[in-house]
Amino acid sequence: MSDYVLDHNLQGERGRLRLMSRLLDPMHRRYIEQLGIRPGARTLEVGCGNGSMSAWLAERIAPGGHAIAVDLDLSLVHATVPGLELRRQDIVAGPVGCKEFDLVTARAVLHHVSDVQAAVANLVASMRPGGAILLIEPDFLPVSIAAPKDVRAFWDGWLEWSRAQGIDYLIGRRLPACLASLALEDVEATAETALYNGGSPWALYWRQTIIELRGRLVASGYLDEALIETFLSYCVDRSWWTQTIAFTVVHARSPAG
Repeated sequence: MSDYVLDHNLQGERGRLRLMSRLLDPMHRRYIEQLGIRPGARTLEVGCGNGSMSAWLAERIAPGGHAIAVDLDLSLVHATVPGLELRRQDIVAGPVGCKEFDLVTARAVLHHVSDVQAAVANLVASMRPGGAILLIEPDFLPVSIAAPKDVRAFWDGWLEWSRAQGIDYLIGRRLPACLASLALEDVEATAETALYNGGSPWALYWRQTIIELRGRLVASGYLDEALIETFLSYCVDRSWWTQTIAFTVVHARSPAG
């Protein structure tokens, strides 16, 4: 797996993950509820971050269920929910169990992975016959046409920097075909985005992220201090409205066998 640019040891990472949970957990939970995951199920979340979703899953599948949360770094997970097991593992290296889980899910993980095909194949190999997989990954299209011109210039630099780090912010649109190629059934996909203004939680998320990475962004040559400062100023301007990433939600089922 590629090195994660927002390492858990960074000063602001705990707060940034907490904010990400606030912004994305409701959508993630809604799709899991639609898949009909019930008490007694076995679930797997890969790239669990701070563990908020896995803790929710453990509570949802009780009694009798078992939730496994996997990440390369579990230092920011402090959930003590009964039925939740934490494992340190790299999904590129191999599956977690063999045909074991009723639900396998990952969010905002695969765009950081160096070998997406291997990672997805390992996720699928972890599903039991008839089990469900739910992936949520970004597609940067709405952001790439953001206004005004200097904001668009900032995002152009951000995307160039991201590509140089091995980050694929367009991966969402390719995931349905990826799952279909692995002979899964009932492949469905949609994309959700949000309009937000300066001072909102989404603006705060991006402001925290850019401040955390500012030194590396400038050193890369893809962005300069002036452009970064301009973008940060928009993030606190309540009269500025824009659109965030389109989060692509893809789900499918393993053949019942």
